[in-house]
Amino acid sequence: MTDNQNLLAEQRRALILDEVRRRGGVRVNELTRRLNVSDMTIRRDLDALARQGMVAKVHGGAVPVVEASTHEPGFEAKSVLEPSAKDEIARTAAALVAPGTAIALSGGTTTYALARHLLDVPDLTVVTNSVRVADVFHEAQQSGGGGESRRGAATVVLTGGVRTPSDALVGPVADRAIRSLHFDLLFLGVHGVSVEAGLSTPNLAEAETNRCLMRSARRVVVVADHTKWGTVGLSSFAALDEVDTWVTDRGLPEGVRAEVTEHLPGLVVPGEEQA
Repeated sequence: MTDNQNLLAEQRRALILDEVRRRGGVRVNELTRRLNVSDMTIRRDLDALARQGMVAKVHGGAVPVVEASTHEPGFEAKSVLEPSAKDEIARTAAALVAPGTAIALSGGTTTYALARHLLDVPDLTVVTNSVRVADVFHEAQQSGGGGESRRGAATVVLTGGVRTPSDALVGPVADRAIRSLHFDLLFLGVHGVSVEAGLSTPNLAEAETNRCLMRSARRVVVVADHTKWGTVGLSSFAALDEVDTWVTDRGLPEGVRAEVTEHLPGLVVPGEEQA
């Protein structure tokens, strides 16, 4: 963490959150010195992080929030976390998609951001178990008016299933639909990533649906910001070496990057060369 009076609030809070997670807690007076800002500014930052459920405030500082491995935040709660990082990841991931290909997008706020960046890629076939992702393409197709689809608009296949708090459709109905399909590229949002647990989710049914998505894809791309590193949900559904590429943001520490690249072929960080 470096002194910088010009850090945006979002950047400053990301640094604070990283420090909390790395050290297991921070004190206000330490943060004021390291970030070269006022005591009041740091307290506002901690208040904001606490409201988002990212830290727990204690006397004089903050500590990590310890969540149960079964806790599954809703879509709206997750959508306010790391919005800039998710948009950068989405923009970079969209560049991997060629016109006319068949792709799949799992549920999640990062895949939702990705869907918006794919609207101008022509003639895609999009398989998704995300109600939110499907809505992005549906609304774009209707934007021209007259009830006619835009030229080159994506063909969208939305699986059925039981809806999760993050607006993904999971369970036997979704799994059966996915098993009958084959796509060139899967973009997978995840709850947590770690070397030991691999990719994980707090939802048992979603774990099986994600396995089905991975089996039906020629190439698997995880889209997840740095805050997912070290998080472990109830159910692991894949090891890191089953992933072809992880598109993440610059907040992922260098030491972690080296560890990740020992287990998967590609680590892509916006604005940097591929590892």
